[in-house]
Amino acid sequence: MLRKIWNPIKIRNLELPNRIIMGSMHLGIEGSDNGLKKMIAFYRERAVGNVGLIITGGIAVNKEGAGGGNFLYLDEDKTIEEFAQLTDAIHQVGGRIAAQLFHAGRYAVKRGTGLDPVAPSPLQAPINETPPRELSHDEIVQTIDDFVQSARRAKMAGFDAIEIMGSEGYLINQFLSPVTNMRTDEWGGNFKRRARFGIEIVEKIRQQVGEDYPILFRMSGLDLVSNSTTMEETVQFAKWLEKAGVDVLNVGIGWHESKIPTIAMFVPRGSYTWVAGKIREYVNIPVVASNRINRPELAEEILLKGQADLVSMARPFLADPYLLMKAKEDRLPEIKTCVACNQACLDHVFSGKAVSCVVNPSAGREWLEEWKIKVVNNKEDKKKIAVIGAGPAGLEASRVLAERGHQVTLFERNPHIGGQLHYARVIPGKEEWGETIDYYQHQLEKLGVEIKLNKEVAAKNLIQEKYDHIMVATGSKMKIPDIKGINSSNVTTYLDILENKTIVGKDVVIIGAGGIAVDISHLLLEKTFTPEIVRYLLEYQVLDNKDAFKLIQSNRTITIMRRKGKIGAGLGRTTRWAVLSRLKYNGVNMLTGVEYKEITEEGILIRYQDEDRFLAADTVILATGQVENNVLYKELKQYVSVSVIGGAKAVGELDAKKAIYEGAQIGRLI
Repeated sequence: MLRKIWNPIKIRNLELPNRIIMGSMHLGIEGSDNGLKKMIAFYRERAVGNVGLIITGGIAVNKEGAGGGNFLYLDEDKTIEEFAQLTDAIHQVGGRIAAQLFHAGRYAVKRGTGLDPVAPSPLQAPINETPPRELSHDEIVQTIDDFVQSARRAKMAGFDAIEIMGSEGYLINQFLSPVTNMRTDEWGGNFKRRARFGIEIVEKIRQQVGEDYPILFRMSGLDLVSNSTTMEETVQFAKWLEKAGVDVLNVGIGWHESKIPTIAMFVPRGSYTWVAGKIREYVNIPVVASNRINRPELAEEILLKGQADLVSMARPFLADPYLLMKAKEDRLPEIKTCVACNQACLDHVFSGKAVSCVVNPSAGREWLEEWKIKVVNNKEDKKKIAVIGAGPAGLEASRVLAERGHQVTLFERNPHIGGQLHYARVIPGKEEWGETIDYYQHQLEKLGVEIKLNKEVAAKNLIQEKYDHIMVATGSKMKIPDIKGINSSNVTTYLDILENKTIVGKDVVIIGAGGIAVDISHLLLEKTFTPEIVRYLLEYQVLDNKDAFKLIQSNRTITIMRRKGKIGAGLGRTTRWAVLSRLKYNGVNMLTGVEYKEITEEGILIRYQDEDRFLAADTVILATGQVENNVLYKELKQYVSVSVIGGAKAVGELDAKKAIYEGAQIGRLI
């Protein structure tokens, strides 16, 4: 039973009903057509879900401070009225909302703002195509005032608090770090001068907004950038912020340019809560823990351990706006867990699209009437529907149809639900997909969906049952390439590997280098030495740290290859680099531009870079993609009302985003 997260907390004149904050996220809808309407609908739903405090996506304090296009600004008084409509809407449903004051600094995208980025020093960010120009002294003073005036406007617009963005490598963070601040004047040099910019912003905002108004500061707990701010300096900065008038320290982790992944699924949950705990030891104001905290149970544990006074969760509220309400009502199995796949949130943001969520396609579409669940109340309108295939598309379609009141029977030829998600959950770092399957299992049982496993259905039987509608979600089937020797005894498939039907040798060649091949590579890099074994050997000093680390490294030789295209094509923009770097670190060979000549019992002959090469292989694994498994749909379409969704309609490499979206969409239409 959760207890600690429900304890109220008072920050100046603002009382929060619980200890959970919805962290700031850029949604990609700000500044777009109907942007205000979209934002009100989005934030209002989270307020109804009883979030303690909502923090908006970054609101630029001036034009050059925006992250790119479709950004919000608090740079003129005329913006006050529009923001007041947002705050009024949140207050009407009992919510609380803070405005995040933002300046991107050298991360600002000129293609979006039309202006050159600015920074403490003219050092180009590795993730930005445009070098910044250095701010003059007068411009720094003006930028500080821009923060102050934006705070004034936020208070006038009815925001319950402000949060100053000083983390993730944005402008304030750039002034603080010796990596990005090479100045020799009063705004650079030693640590105190580098901290001056952020401290003066806080001091002057406090003077402007008065003593009763809450100020949060998003500070960087760890930059994860070489030679940047030390932990000792970070603690000192936290003390100075407290003295300057900050009420709450929200601890962020990592810069956007960091080479250490912090937000992907394979990052263990709560890996960085200790940083907030460290800072909390040295200040007397509430500290917020964040980063890969996606369940209320984990938030409770963090609070009980004294690592933080509040917990920030951002993307989990994309996945489930009502996760706190469900937790309060002891309905934890009904929570849609954010699995940090990044496919519809961060990948969308960095591609200039509006944010949504793989497991909750309604996110970002709350304002659309057609995305509201319309329950069928009239008996004559309720339909008898068969869904064929319990992969992500079929599961979501079944859930939505049943929630609307239709009678749904779900058929699955395997002994389990989940489809491709069932296989994804066995990949190291992707285990959290299992929680998505658990969610569907619980929901379908609760909604009365009849699930028939181990059931291969024929078209004639479905026709005889006289369903009002049949939905085919049979997914895809593996594509077998035409290569000489394809039937050699050392050849197997990725499905056989995932289903544990094959013993894999030491020298492995994987034909195919898309997302599936990358996943299989990670799986095969795992050794039989479990963390428990390694911990035991270390505890009793059977091995030292160096030998233990070697023990957990795979001794397999793995090569992945493809005819053309990029290695890992199809992987998301925000995770591909991290996934491939793990493979490179572990010595996986990656070849593209390969011509397959012949597979033999000893290996495979290829043509690569204009020469023939023979690669020895105990095991050759086919991971050459899929084709649509739509035979059943073709058999049914001339006889009954039928639709096709997911991989059976158009194949996508393990594309859960597309599959769940289509299931959600068609479930609302029938």
